[in-house]
Amino acid sequence: MADHDLRHLPSSFLELDLADEAATRLLANDIAMALRPRDTVCLSGDLGAGKSTFTRALLRAFAGDPDLEVPSPTFTLVQTYAFDRFDLSHFDLYRLEEPEEIEELGLDDLLETGAALIEWPEKAEELLPSGALWIQISQPSDNADRRRFRFFSDEAAWQDRINQTLAARAFLRSANRAAAERQFLAGDASLRGFETIAGGDATAVLMLWPFQGDRVPSAVRAYMQSVHLARDCRAVAAIGSELRRHGFQAPEIYAADLEAGYVLSQDLGAETIVAGGKPVPERYHVAVDILARMHGQAWPDSVPVSDGTIYQVSPYSHEALVAEASLFTQWHVPHVTGAPLDKAAQKTFETLWHRALEAIADAQSGWVLRDFHSPNLLWQEGAAGTDRIGLIDFQDTVIGPVAYDVASLLLDARTDISEALESELFDAYVSARKKQSSNFDQERFSEAYAVMAAQRITKILGIFVRLAKRDGKPAYLSHLPRMLGYLDRVLDRPVLSDLKDWYARFRP
Repeated sequence: MADHDLRHLPSSFLELDLADEAATRLLANDIAMALRPRDTVCLSGDLGAGKSTFTRALLRAFAGDPDLEVPSPTFTLVQTYAFDRFDLSHFDLYRLEEPEEIEELGLDDLLETGAALIEWPEKAEELLPSGALWIQISQPSDNADRRRFRFFSDEAAWQDRINQTLAARAFLRSANRAAAERQFLAGDASLRGFETIAGGDATAVLMLWPFQGDRVPSAVRAYMQSVHLARDCRAVAAIGSELRRHGFQAPEIYAADLEAGYVLSQDLGAETIVAGGKPVPERYHVAVDILARMHGQAWPDSVPVSDGTIYQVSPYSHEALVAEASLFTQWHVPHVTGAPLDKAAQKTFETLWHRALEAIADAQSGWVLRDFHSPNLLWQEGAAGTDRIGLIDFQDTVIGPVAYDVASLLLDARTDISEALESELFDAYVSARKKQSSNFDQERFSEAYAVMAAQRITKILGIFVRLAKRDGKPAYLSHLPRMLGYLDRVLDRPVLSDLKDWYARFRP
């Protein structure tokens, strides 16, 4: 790309000299991890500079398939690949005769659902989307294997994104996995990112915690603090180490940079306690055993961390529980009715929830992992006892009513739990607790279970709408009918009679 082609862009924000093709493939892998829907990446350079090599490596890394066929679209001009994460379209504009022809190739439509990689972008002149990432590839004259990459964009966010993905590679290098393949791993409903790291003795999972600096909006950060969500990855190290110390299967941490927000840990696989979309009763019974065993032990409110600090486990305050439940009125109600809930109804909602929580104030408290349900309970085939389930996504652990996690499991947000199975698992939990202690109060636990179940379901109805509306994740809306069915089920408990009346009046 000649200098005059850069007149519409600021100066380059990054320049990298790579020694060989293997280094180019690793860079392509890193850029693939940074891509998002609607991105445009423009690749420019002379014939033979390595544009096609880089693009082919990026597409294979994005697909997680080193053997993916990537034909050159020199004659077709565009080739679109459908991936689970999102679609990628590969453009080669070398034979483009007029810049306006780019419109006939449907670039704008393709960017509605995916991202685009464009070779010879200068052929389209200024008809390409603004905010694109431009990469100039050149071959220094003194070495046939070396390549120089220069990065440009008029969108400031690209510099942060590229620096983040290169910093993740630097962390892997420090963990002796410099040449590892990074593959996107579908994460949870949080802002964290996850990757499968292949290479070395075994695969591992890299968690990228983006909450440092100004990367999280102040409103989101304020909400996280108000409901006691973990603010940095020290929580993962602290809670995980304590779970392992108590004999539970949490991922071993191989390496971590707690300040930067990177944790490389054991890969416990992807098989959960659900198979074929349906709960496996045997596996749910093992999960119940884990909860009963956990709730029969004492847990600390402060845990030492490997960096020498002490991690404080927050109490699950009534204020936090009500704030979470209020997501229902803030997001779910307007989603269905098209109008916000009036202030008087909101005030009554909060008052009734405080009253319900006061009614179970003497319920047993302990560690609450908070998302103890099928996506976070990984089945370990061949293991024995409670080791048959690996625990993940426990960083938001708080100290509160232990019935919360039982309700989270027995009314699983991600799969249909029948009333019969719920009752069977409830009885199994109660039986296990009674064997532990003759003082176990089934009636008090049953009340706490009902209140915590209703709170969690109410919260999730709000969260799933928020994920769809605010975070662009509409798939979560498919879970709403299940959660509404669960809500009807639990509101029949006597301890929730006043709240049941409120929902009858104001629930859409």
